[in-house]
Amino acid sequence: MLNTHRAYNGMVVAPHHLASQAGLRVLQEGGNAVEAMIAAASTIAIVYPHMNGLGGDNFWLVHSPKHKVYAIDACGGAAGLATLDFYKEHNCKQIPDRGPMAAITMAGAVSGWQKAHEYSQKALGGKLPLSRLLEDAIHYAGEGVAVTGTLANNAAAKFSQLEAQPGFKEIYAPNGKTVVEGSRLLQPKVQATLQALVKNGLDDFYHGELAASMASDLEKTGSPIRHDDFTRHTAITPDPLSLDIAGHKVYNMPPPTQGLASLLLLGVYEKLGAQHKEDADFIHALVESTKCAFRVRDAHVSDPEFMKVAAESFLNDATLDKMVASVDANKAAPWPDAATSGDTVWLGAIDKQGNAVSFIQSVYWEFGSGVVLQDTGVTWQNRGTSFSLDAAHHNYLAPHRRPFHTIQPALAKLADGRVISYGTMGGEGQPQTQAMIFARYVLNQMPLQTAISAPRWLLGRTWGSEATNLRIENRFDQTVFDTLKQRGHDVEVVGDFEEIMGHAGALVFNNDGLIEAAADPRSDGSAAGF
Repeated sequence: MLNTHRAYNGMVVAPHHLASQAGLRVLQEGGNAVEAMIAAASTIAIVYPHMNGLGGDNFWLVHSPKHKVYAIDACGGAAGLATLDFYKEHNCKQIPDRGPMAAITMAGAVSGWQKAHEYSQKALGGKLPLSRLLEDAIHYAGEGVAVTGTLANNAAAKFSQLEAQPGFKEIYAPNGKTVVEGSRLLQPKVQATLQALVKNGLDDFYHGELAASMASDLEKTGSPIRHDDFTRHTAITPDPLSLDIAGHKVYNMPPPTQGLASLLLLGVYEKLGAQHKEDADFIHALVESTKCAFRVRDAHVSDPEFMKVAAESFLNDATLDKMVASVDANKAAPWPDAATSGDTVWLGAIDKQGNAVSFIQSVYWEFGSGVVLQDTGVTWQNRGTSFSLDAAHHNYLAPHRRPFHTIQPALAKLADGRVISYGTMGGEGQPQTQAMIFARYVLNQMPLQTAISAPRWLLGRTWGSEATNLRIENRFDQTVFDTLKQRGHDVEVVGDFEEIMGHAGALVFNNDGLIEAAADPRSDGSAAGF
C-alpha cells in the first residue's frame, strides 16, 4: 500500500523515478519549481522515450503566490507544405499513422523549456544555468538507462508498424530484436543534441545548426517539414481557461488542447449533485458528464484561430445547465465513436515558496511517427494525424495550423487556500482521470495517494486502442458493474492496475507550507521530496 508523501522544502512527481530525482536535485540546490520541471522534463524525455521527447510538444501551468496563473503552449503547427493537395497527390484518404508523412507538425517541446526558463528567471528569480538543468538528461542519454517494462512492451507490440521507419531499429531494436526490460538503452546522438543546446542555447533547436540538421534529415525521409517551419515556430503564453467548481478555481489549457472538456466535465458533474461515494451513481454521473463534455470537444475544439465559437463561451451556467438536462440518472446515453488516442507524460513540482507547476509532454502515439532523425537522434511526433483531410471537417489540415491536442495539465486554487497540481497521460482518459482525482481528493476529502491509486475507468480510446466502451478496473464491488450494465453502459472489466488508465500524479501545497504528493502505482514513477 502506498501512502501520501509529505515534505516542506519541495516535491516532484513524475512517471519515472529518475525524472523525479532529477527535479528533486534541482530543488535541493535552491532551484525553483519551474527549474526543477525543466530538469525533470528533459530527463523524462530520455528515460521514457516512447511517450515523449524533444520531437514532441508540451504545455505548462505555473502558479506563483505573487503572479497570476501562467500558461505556456508549446504546440507545433503543421508544416507549410502539409496541405490537403499534398496528401491527395500521394493518394492518401487520411494522414498516415506512422512514418515521414505522419511527421508533419513542428516539435514544440524545446521551445516550452525555453519559455519556462525565461519565465523562471524574470518572474521567479531563477538562477540555475541551462547546463545544470539538462545535466541529468545528458548523463542518462550517454551512460544509458534501464529499459522499463512499458518501453519494452510497447516496442515489441508496435514493432511491425515501426520497423521500417527511418532510424527506429537503430535505437529500439539494435540487434534486430526490440529492447527488453532491464537492458541498457543508449542514446548518444540525443546526448550530443542536448549538449549542443547547452552550448548554443535552446533556440539552436529552431534557428541554429540543430534546426538546419533536423530540417535536412526530415526532408530526406519524405516529411513535408522544412527549415522555414523551424524558424517560424515559437511557444506562446495564452490565458488559461478556468471554472469555479464548488467554490474552487480550476484551471486548464485553452484550445487546441481538450482542456475545455476537462472543465466542462467537472462543471456538469458538480451541477448533477451526485454524492461522492465509490458506487455506481458516482461512476455514472462522471461518465455521463464526460459524454456531455466530449460532444462539445468533438464538434468545436481545434486551433483557436480556426474555431467559430470561442472556448470561453461554453464556460457558463446556461451552457452547463443544458448539458445537465440531457443526463438521465438511470440510463446511459449513446456513446458516439470519438477518435483520439495518445501517449504522454504528466509531471508536477512544488517548491518551498509555493510555486507550483503542472506539466505535460508528448509525442502523441507511442514512439510518435517512429521516425528517428539520423544526425540528432530525435524521435519525431505524429500529432498531425489528428487532422482531417476532409475540407468540411472542423479540424481540417492546413499549413501552419496547430493540431488538436488531447494533452492538458490541470491546476486548481482551492477555496481554503491550498493549491493542487495534477494530471495524467492517456488520451481520452485525461479529462476523466483529472475529474476522478479532483472529485475524490477535493470533494470527497480522500487522502491524496488513495485518490491516485483508487480504481479508475476509461470511456473511449487511448494508447491507439480501437475500444470505445467503458473499461473499469476490477477493484470495484460486483454490484457496481451489475448496476452500470443495467443502466445501459457497455462495461468491460479489466485488471486491477491497468496501464491504459494512465499514469497520474498530484501535488498539494498547504497553507502551513506542507507539500503532499502522490505518484501512480501504474507507472514507474515516484513522488520525491525533501
